Amino acid sequence: MRTRTLALTASAGAALLATALLPTNATARESGPRRVQEGTVGAADLLAKVTSCSQISNGKYRTDEEASATVPVCGKNGAVFWKADMDIDCDGRITTQCNAGTDPWFQDDTAFHQSDGKPLSAEKLPYVVVPSSSSIWNYAGAGIKGGGVVAVIYNNKVEYAVVGDTGPDKIIGEASYATAKALGIDPDPATGGTGSGVTYIVFKNNRTSPIESHGAAVTLGDSLAKKFLQDN
Repeated sequence: MRTRTLALTASAGAALLATALLPTNATARESGPRRVQEGTVGAADLLAKVTSCSQISNGKYRTDEEASATVPVCGKNGAVFWKADMDIDCDGRITTQCNAGTDPWFQDDTAFHQSDGKPLSAEKLPYVVVPSSSSIWNYAGAGIKGGGVVAVIYNNKVEYAVVGDTGPDKIIGEASYATAKALGIDPDPATGGTGSGVTYIVFKNNRTSPIESHGAAVTLGDSLAKKFLQDN
């Protein structure tokens, strides 16, 4: 839910180094992602289905404020996808890693809320930020809902997240602290992220219940990913 300007060239190299240093069985705390490869569908199988783009957005998005608009939203049967960078969203509930002291752009709310009405926790819950609706693209009109499942792919790893927040209407490529950490990307909200190499496959017409259950997102995501492979 923020507008930011980030220089991520150095961060991309740092992210690769961080990935190399993480153990393959690295886990997040309590309600976060349990493993870096989730479900039974491999990254290569999903990526094989998104090699070409049938553009459904009316224009293209920037990855950051200073960047040119180069990223389209593409359509597939049962999903939309884009390939971009990853900026770190730490908005939502105040936690040790996500607060006004750690994040210069911190906001204590998210566009979509937990089942108890509270904001989501970026530190604990893998979620993805979608651009706010505009003349470029209306995510709701494409069948994308808050709590809908997203397969986030980076460095041959798959992480299932939910649609949890909205961002600037001309910028794309952002996910929560927990999403980045699970994928081996530097999750620091001020200096982390990666400049490229992330694929976001957002499945249509579904909603994780409750939205804050990562386990439910993985179970639903694995089922939707299998159907996605069958239908494309």
